[in-house]
Amino acid sequence: MRTDHPSEARRNFLRKSGAVPSTLLLLALATADRVRADTLPPTPACPGDHGPTPRQTAGPFFLPRSPERASLIEQGIHGTKIVLTGRVLSTRCTAVPGALLDFWQADDTGEYDVDGFRLRGRQFADSAGRYRLETVVPGAYPGRTRHFHVTVRASGGPLLTTQLYFPGEARNARDFLFNRRLLMTVDERGGIKAAHFDFVLALA
Repeated sequence: MRTDHPSEARRNFLRKSGAVPSTLLLLALATADRVRADTLPPTPACPGDHGPTPRQTAGPFFLPRSPERASLIEQGIHGTKIVLTGRVLSTRCTAVPGALLDFWQADDTGEYDVDGFRLRGRQFADSAGRYRLETVVPGAYPGRTRHFHVTVRASGGPLLTTQLYFPGEARNARDFLFNRRLLMTVDERGGIKAAHFDFVLALA
Protein backbone atom coordinates (compact mmCIF):
# COMPACT_ATOMS: atom_id res chain seq x y z
CA MET A 1 0.00 0.00 0.00
CA ARG A 2 1.33 3.47 -0.91
CA THR A 3 1.65 5.91 1.99
CA ASP A 4 1.57 9.58 1.06
CA HIS A 5 4.05 12.05 2.55
CA PRO A 6 2.25 14.21 5.21
CA SER A 7 2.34 17.28 2.93
CA GLU A 8 0.87 15.27 0.02
CA ALA A 9 -1.79 13.75 2.26
CA ARG A 10 -2.93 17.24 3.34
CA ARG A 11 -3.15 18.31 -0.29
CA ASN A 12 -5.27 15.30 -1.24
CA PHE A 13 -7.65 15.77 1.69
CA LEU A 14 -8.19 19.48 1.09
CA ARG A 15 -8.51 19.05 -2.65
CA LYS A 16 -11.14 16.28 -2.34
CA SER A 17 -13.11 17.93 0.44
CA GLY A 18 -13.61 21.21 -1.42
CA ALA A 19 -13.80 22.77 2.03
CA VAL A 20 -11.82 25.91 1.20
CA PRO A 21 -11.43 28.13 -1.86
CA SER A 22 -8.34 27.52 -3.98
CA THR A 23 -6.59 30.74 -2.85
CA LEU A 24 -6.96 29.81 0.80
CA LEU A 25 -5.90 26.26 0.02
CA LEU A 26 -2.65 27.42 -1.57
CA LEU A 27 -1.96 29.80 1.31
CA ALA A 28 -2.53 27.06 3.88
CA LEU A 29 -0.27 24.64 2.06
CA ALA A 30 2.51 27.20 1.59
CA THR A 31 2.37 28.14 5.27
CA ALA A 32 2.44 24.51 6.39
CA ASP A 33 5.37 23.66 4.13
CA ARG A 34 7.29 26.75 5.24
CA VAL A 35 6.83 25.87 8.91
CA ARG A 36 7.92 22.32 8.21
CA ALA A 37 11.01 23.56 6.32
CA ASP A 38 11.95 25.93 9.13
CA THR A 39 12.04 23.04 11.59
CA LEU A 40 14.50 21.00 9.51
CA PRO A 41 18.23 21.45 10.11
CA PRO A 42 20.04 23.13 7.20
CA THR A 43 22.01 20.86 4.89
CA PRO A 44 25.70 21.63 5.43
CA ALA A 45 27.96 22.41 2.50
CA CYS A 46 30.51 19.71 1.85
CA PRO A 47 33.76 20.97 0.35
CA GLY A 48 35.00 17.38 0.41
CA ASP A 49 32.93 16.79 -2.72
CA HIS A 50 35.67 18.68 -4.58
CA GLY A 51 38.59 16.74 -3.15
CA PRO A 52 41.22 17.73 -0.61
CA THR A 53 42.57 21.27 -0.32
CA PRO A 54 45.43 21.78 -2.82
CA ARG A 55 48.95 21.86 -1.45
CA GLN A 56 51.29 24.79 -2.03
CA THR A 57 54.82 25.75 -1.10
CA ALA A 58 55.57 27.04 2.39
CA GLY A 59 57.83 29.75 0.94
CA PRO A 60 61.04 30.98 2.54
CA PHE A 61 59.57 32.68 5.61
CA PHE A 62 58.12 29.85 7.73
CA LEU A 63 59.32 29.73 11.34
CA PRO A 64 58.63 26.76 13.64
CA ARG A 65 57.28 26.99 17.21
CA SER A 66 54.99 29.98 16.69
CA PRO A 67 52.98 31.02 19.77
CA GLU A 68 49.57 29.49 20.35
CA ARG A 69 47.01 32.27 19.82
CA ALA A 70 43.86 33.04 17.82
CA SER A 71 44.62 36.74 17.33
CA LEU A 72 47.72 38.05 15.58
CA ILE A 73 46.83 41.67 16.33
CA GLU A 74 49.14 43.25 18.86
CA GLN A 75 50.73 46.62 19.59
CA GLY A 76 52.39 48.05 16.50
CA ILE A 77 50.36 45.99 14.01
CA HIS A 78 48.70 48.25 11.46
CA GLY A 79 46.34 47.57 8.58
CA THR A 80 42.78 46.56 7.78
CA LYS A 81 41.43 44.10 10.32
CA ILE A 82 40.09 40.80 9.05
CA VAL A 83 38.56 37.78 10.79
CA LEU A 84 39.09 34.44 9.06
CA THR A 85 36.82 31.55 10.06
CA GLY A 86 36.11 28.08 8.76
CA ARG A 87 36.30 24.40 9.52
CA VAL A 88 38.73 21.55 9.10
CA LEU A 89 36.98 18.62 7.41
CA SER A 90 37.88 15.24 6.00
CA THR A 91 37.15 14.25 2.40
CA ARG A 92 34.13 12.41 3.84
CA CYS A 93 32.81 15.78 5.05
CA THR A 94 33.29 14.95 8.72
CA ALA A 95 34.76 17.40 11.20
CA VAL A 96 38.40 17.02 12.23
CA PRO A 97 38.41 18.11 15.89
CA GLY A 98 41.66 19.30 17.42
CA ALA A 99 43.43 19.84 14.09
CA LEU A 100 46.50 22.08 14.42
CA LEU A 101 46.56 25.18 12.21
CA ASP A 102 49.67 27.36 11.93
CA PHE A 103 49.30 30.75 10.18
CA TRP A 104 51.94 33.24 9.04
CA GLN A 105 51.78 36.26 6.76
CA ALA A 106 53.30 39.53 5.60
CA ASP A 107 52.33 42.80 7.28
CA ASP A 108 50.32 45.49 5.49
CA THR A 109 53.48 46.68 3.68
CA GLY A 110 54.36 43.21 2.39
CA GLU A 111 57.14 42.52 4.92
CA TYR A 112 57.60 39.32 6.98
CA ASP A 113 58.99 39.29 10.49
CA VAL A 114 61.86 36.76 10.36
CA ASP A 115 63.38 37.69 13.72
CA GLY A 116 60.30 37.08 15.86
CA PHE A 117 56.69 35.97 15.66
CA ARG A 118 54.75 39.05 14.63
CA LEU A 119 51.80 37.99 12.49
CA ARG A 120 52.47 34.34 13.24
CA GLY A 121 50.45 31.98 15.39
CA ARG A 122 49.05 28.50 15.76
CA GLN A 123 45.77 27.22 17.17
CA PHE A 124 43.72 24.05 17.51
CA ALA A 125 40.33 23.55 15.88
CA ASP A 126 37.48 22.99 18.33
CA SER A 127 35.38 19.84 18.75
CA ALA A 128 33.42 20.68 15.57
CA GLY A 129 36.57 21.36 13.54
CA ARG A 130 36.06 25.12 13.65
CA TYR A 131 38.80 27.75 13.78
CA ARG A 132 38.82 31.56 14.05
CA LEU A 133 41.74 33.89 13.35
CA GLU A 134 41.90 37.66 13.93
CA THR A 135 44.58 39.44 11.94
CA VAL A 136 45.13 42.15 9.31
CA VAL A 137 45.01 42.03 5.51
CA PRO A 138 48.54 41.24 4.29
CA GLY A 139 50.24 43.51 1.80
CA ALA A 140 51.31 42.38 -1.64
CA TYR A 141 54.96 42.40 -2.62
CA PRO A 142 56.85 42.03 -5.94
CA GLY A 143 55.92 38.81 -7.69
CA ARG A 144 53.15 37.82 -5.27
CA THR A 145 49.51 38.70 -4.69
CA ARG A 146 48.01 39.02 -1.19
CA HIS A 147 47.91 35.68 0.64
CA PHE A 148 47.99 33.87 3.95
CA HIS A 149 50.27 30.91 4.61
CA VAL A 150 48.97 28.01 6.67
CA THR A 151 49.77 24.45 7.63
CA VAL A 152 47.01 22.13 8.83
CA ARG A 153 47.50 18.76 10.50
CA ALA A 154 45.05 16.34 12.07
CA SER A 155 46.33 14.40 15.07
CA GLY A 156 48.54 11.67 13.64
CA GLY A 157 47.76 12.74 10.07
CA PRO A 158 49.85 14.14 7.22
CA LEU A 159 50.77 17.83 7.07
CA LEU A 160 48.92 20.07 4.61
CA THR A 161 50.88 23.17 3.62
CA THR A 162 49.00 25.69 1.52
CA GLN A 163 48.13 29.35 0.92
CA LEU A 164 44.86 31.30 0.90
CA TYR A 165 44.03 34.06 -1.57
CA PHE A 166 41.77 37.11 -1.74
CA PRO A 167 39.12 37.45 -4.46
CA GLY A 168 39.18 40.44 -6.80
CA GLU A 169 42.92 41.08 -6.56
CA ALA A 170 44.44 42.30 -9.83
CA ARG A 171 47.70 40.48 -9.06
CA ASN A 172 45.98 37.09 -8.83
CA ALA A 173 46.19 36.64 -12.59
CA ARG A 174 49.95 37.33 -12.59
CA ASP A 175 50.87 35.25 -9.53
CA PHE A 176 52.52 31.98 -10.62
CA LEU A 177 51.26 30.16 -7.49
CA PHE A 178 47.68 31.45 -7.47
CA ASN A 179 44.99 28.75 -7.42
CA ARG A 180 41.28 29.60 -7.65
CA ARG A 181 40.43 26.67 -5.38
CA LEU A 182 42.26 28.48 -2.59
CA LEU A 183 40.18 31.67 -2.79
CA MET A 184 38.55 32.73 0.45
CA THR A 185 35.09 34.28 0.48
CA VAL A 186 35.45 37.81 1.84
CA ASP A 187 32.87 40.43 2.78
CA GLU A 188 32.56 43.47 5.03
CA ARG A 189 30.82 43.33 8.41
CA GLY A 190 30.68 46.39 10.62
CA GLY A 191 33.85 47.89 9.22
CA ILE A 192 35.84 44.66 9.61
CA LYS A 193 36.49 42.25 6.77
CA ALA A 194 35.17 38.73 7.30
CA ALA A 195 36.74 35.84 5.39
CA HIS A 196 35.85 32.16 5.27
CA PHE A 197 37.63 29.02 4.13
CA ASP A 198 37.12 25.32 4.92
CA PHE A 199 40.18 23.06 4.78
CA VAL A 200 39.66 19.51 3.55
CA LEU A 201 42.21 16.90 4.58
CA ALA A 202 42.88 13.57 2.88
CA LEU A 203 42.90 11.26 5.89
CA ALA A 204 43.35 7.49 5.82
